[in-house]
Amino acid sequence: MSQKIINQQFPVLEMSCAVCASNVEHAAAGLPGVKHAAVNFASNLLDISYDPTILTPEDLRSAIRSAGYDLIIEQDHSRQRQEEAQRAHYRQLKRNVIGAWCLSLPVALLGMFAPSTMGIQLIMLVLTLSVMLLFGRSFYLHALQQIRHKSLGMDTLVALSTSIAFLFSLFNTFFPHFWYERGLTPHVYYEAACVIIAFVLLGKWLEERAKGNTSSAIKKLMGLQPQTARVWRNDSEEDVPIASLRVDETVIVRPGERIPVDGKLIEGDSFVDESMITGEPMPVEKKVGDTVVSGTINQRGSFRMQASRVGDDTLLAQIIRTVQQAQGSKAPVQRIADRIASIFVPTVMAISLVTFIVWMLLGGSDAFSYALLSMVSVLVIACPCALGLATPTALMVGIGRGAQQQILIRDATALENMCRVDTIVLDKTGTLTQGRPTVTEWLWIAPEEAQYKSLLYSAEARSEHPLGASIVHFLQEEGFGGTEIGHFESLTGQGVSFTAEGRSYWAGNRHLMQERGGSLSPDITSLTEAWQAEGKSTIFFGRETQVIAVIVISDPLKPSTPEVLERLRKLGLDVCMLTGDSQQTASSLAHTLGITRYAAEVLPAGKEEFIARLQAEGRKVAMVGDGINDSQALARADVGIAMGGGTDIAMEVAAITLMNSDLRALPRAYTLSRDTVRAIRQNLFWAFIYNLIGIPIAAGVLYPLWGILLNPMVASAAMAFSSVSVVLNSLRLKWK
Repeated sequence: MSQKIINQQFPVLEMSCAVCASNVEHAAAGLPGVKHAAVNFASNLLDISYDPTILTPEDLRSAIRSAGYDLIIEQDHSRQRQEEAQRAHYRQLKRNVIGAWCLSLPVALLGMFAPSTMGIQLIMLVLTLSVMLLFGRSFYLHALQQIRHKSLGMDTLVALSTSIAFLFSLFNTFFPHFWYERGLTPHVYYEAACVIIAFVLLGKWLEERAKGNTSSAIKKLMGLQPQTARVWRNDSEEDVPIASLRVDETVIVRPGERIPVDGKLIEGDSFVDESMITGEPMPVEKKVGDTVVSGTINQRGSFRMQASRVGDDTLLAQIIRTVQQAQGSKAPVQRIADRIASIFVPTVMAISLVTFIVWMLLGGSDAFSYALLSMVSVLVIACPCALGLATPTALMVGIGRGAQQQILIRDATALENMCRVDTIVLDKTGTLTQGRPTVTEWLWIAPEEAQYKSLLYSAEARSEHPLGASIVHFLQEEGFGGTEIGHFESLTGQGVSFTAEGRSYWAGNRHLMQERGGSLSPDITSLTEAWQAEGKSTIFFGRETQVIAVIVISDPLKPSTPEVLERLRKLGLDVCMLTGDSQQTASSLAHTLGITRYAAEVLPAGKEEFIARLQAEGRKVAMVGDGINDSQALARADVGIAMGGGTDIAMEVAAITLMNSDLRALPRAYTLSRDTVRAIRQNLFWAFIYNLIGIPIAAGVLYPLWGILLNPMVASAAMAFSSVSVVLNSLRLKWK
């Protein structure tokens, strides 16, 4: 009997680190009927394939809850519920950070400057206990859950070290004579316990702040889907919900409206803005028989269309679904600190236990005193404070430095991954180019006269063609205005014609020029053919049979583009180009820019496939784009980078946004990532060098030789210094 396997995504709540994600993943994968389970910590999503005849969502949620987490299994509005839960968690975390620091600072000051009297110690005891129970409670609850499921992580280390420091201090507060009788001075370490909690909470808050919320991109994509459509039913127009539309129904679309479904025109004609699909700025002329897609905008004229794909089958719905899957897929990055902590925690626990046993066996008459002091010193010096700060402090400074350089980093994972990229894929329109049709050449055939420009301005102002708008904009910037013209006619597929002062004028394509009897010299003909070979549009302007001027319209390169591409190559990056434009235009531009690998006439799915092919070759790929049509590729790439002048959706899908659309920020983003990751590695080194040196000393390896025994106070100072060194090293990024 064949099994029916279904694949679903469920939002996971209450995860605080990569170890949590691993716990949820193992809890789900071990259930009967589960074929595959993967948890994405960045998006807080569980992607699971299972047999619904064996496992139900309720059973799955029960298993996840038993592991100490929660699952949203209701499919309706699940993302909204997840967002509400995440916002509530963020607010609670922020309150915990503020509260922990407000109480920890007085404890730290009392520990440093106040005399160690019973009264002072009681004040420190109350404040520390408040920090642990009110603001650090989650560390102890998660640690218990991790131990119960045989998994150790950052929460375990935090709970263990702070508990030992607190309990040891509590004993010394009420039973100091125990140490005095043995010739030792008791110390309390309340400040270590509460400052550890405050620091690690700060790190978690910074990480939560950096992660961002991926669901807003999906919501904006869904906002492009019209909620209603105007259909022809029962011999009349009727507005109906989009969900009730059926294939082959006749849909009526008016100027300015979004097209509700995929289909083809059966009556009328218009220009449609398809930039969300193709990325190209020029609206496309649509006639009877041409296809249109959902979410694109009808600019001019009304038309009727026959629906061919509705609901989840439309191209826009497919884009939304693909972006959801790409964002929900498991992120390649793993949190370095959590990975190390999973090994470090049991190792430190074992060392502390061995230290206690060895001292009990070899310590002589005061064996217990030395054993307990050494064990506590090992646990205190192994405090994860610096370890918890190593990554978030560098990321915080790196993200702030990026903002100063007009680089908006929405995902800390992207900042970590950017320096591993070896291939940059750039969208053409709006990324390499200005993103709008512009008059770039004006070749006068007849002697130039100002009246010609005024006449052309008046005619093109009446034209519905988008190239006419480019000419009008150009003439406006030159200070020209309109003048009176006579009969005006728009010639579909050719251009316009009009009269002025009893003479006939025209402006349009080569076919219109030839029809009106115009001709060009061989040199000018070769020049116009060269322009057209480069993908530029040429408009011929004439009077009667005489050609007055040739106007060239194109989407020009950004001034910084050649410089940026050269800089990227010097950084060792391969550069590729994607465009929905023609093969001819793409080939010409690629040759100009020295790009050897490119793809032309590609739709959103094609762009994503191009990225996937590069990744299949083992490349780490960054995608740079600015349009809705780039959203699938941006989500699929290892790092998605959006241009600030592009659509909001591209900016939300992408993890990095170049806020001023200046491509020169792209190599800066790469070097910023490289410097930040280097700082993280240095931080981790400094976080552990104290442990590698200090733990053996705390365990007493120097005592037989020189009588040196590291007491917990010195261990606590070493721990504090390791945290300071990590923060100072991160701050270097500000001035690098």
